Amino acid sequence: MKILISADMEGATGVTWPADVLPGTPQWERCRGMFTSDVNAAVQGFFDGGADEVLVNEAHWTMRNLLLEQLDERVEMLTGRHKALSMVEGVQHGDVDGIAFIGYHAGAGMEGVLAHTYLANQITGVWIDDVRASEGLLNAHVVAEYGVPVVLVTGDDVACEDALGYAPEALKVAVKDHVSRYAAVCRTPARTAAAIRAAAKEAARLAVRHEPVEAGPFTVAVEFDAEHLAMAATVVPGVARVGERKVAYTSATMYEGIRTFKAVTTIASAAVEEQYG
Repeated sequence: MKILISADMEGATGVTWPADVLPGTPQWERCRGMFTSDVNAAVQGFFDGGADEVLVNEAHWTMRNLLLEQLDERVEMLTGRHKALSMVEGVQHGDVDGIAFIGYHAGAGMEGVLAHTYLANQITGVWIDDVRASEGLLNAHVVAEYGVPVVLVTGDDVACEDALGYAPEALKVAVKDHVSRYAAVCRTPARTAAAIRAAAKEAARLAVRHEPVEAGPFTVAVEFDAEHLAMAATVVPGVARVGERKVAYTSATMYEGIRTFKAVTTIASAAVEEQYG
C-alpha cells in the first residue's frame, strides 16, 4: 500500500496568521516544527495501518517548509516547486492507493483560518460548475481521475466541514477551531499528533484504488479583487471574462483544469502591483 500526503501549512497545528506561514519570518520558523509534527503523525499512523510506502508532497508556498530531518525515516519527501500537478504531484503514476490532505484550509471567500485558494488575497472566489471550490475540492477532482480516494483531511474545523462535500468517507481531524480568518482555538501539538496518528491508522483501510472517475467537462470560474487581474488572466488560451472581475474556462478533465488554473493564478500574481494590488 502506497500513501501520498499532500501537505499544506495554513491548516497546521498552531497556525493562525500570515507570519506563521510566510517563509523567512521567525514565526514561520517556529511553526515549521508544528507543521512537521502534523505530517509526521500522519506518516506514522499510515505505517501503523499497514502502509508499505508513504510519499509526502510539500504543497505550501515555496514547497520547502517541512523539516525532513524530523520525519520518520521510512518516509520520502517531494519538495520544491514547478510540479506538473502541484499540490497532488505524484498521484499520476498509477501506484498510489490513497491520498491524505494534511494542513488544508477553506477556500477563498469562505470562513476559515487563512482561507484562500492558491493566491493569498487576490482571488475572492473559485467555482467548479457553480459550486464554490476550495483547494481540497479542486485536488479531489484531480485525484479522482486517477482512481485515488482521499482518505484523511486535517485542518481547522471549517476545512473538515468543507471536506464532507468532496470526501465524505475520509477521516477528518480538526487541529483548531475557527474564530476568525486570523484567530483560532488551538490544540497543542501533542494532542493533535495523537489524534492525527490514530485517524491515519484507521484511514489506511480506505486506501483502495477505484476506477478512474470521468466527470468532465468542468467549467471553472475565478473571481479576483481587481478588474485588471481578470483582464490579465485572459492571456491564457480558453479563458474569457464573464464579469468585471471574473473569468471562466471549460476543461475536458480536471487534469487540464488544474493546469489551466495554475496558469491563470501565475499570470494574475504577476500582474499585482505594490500597495494597490
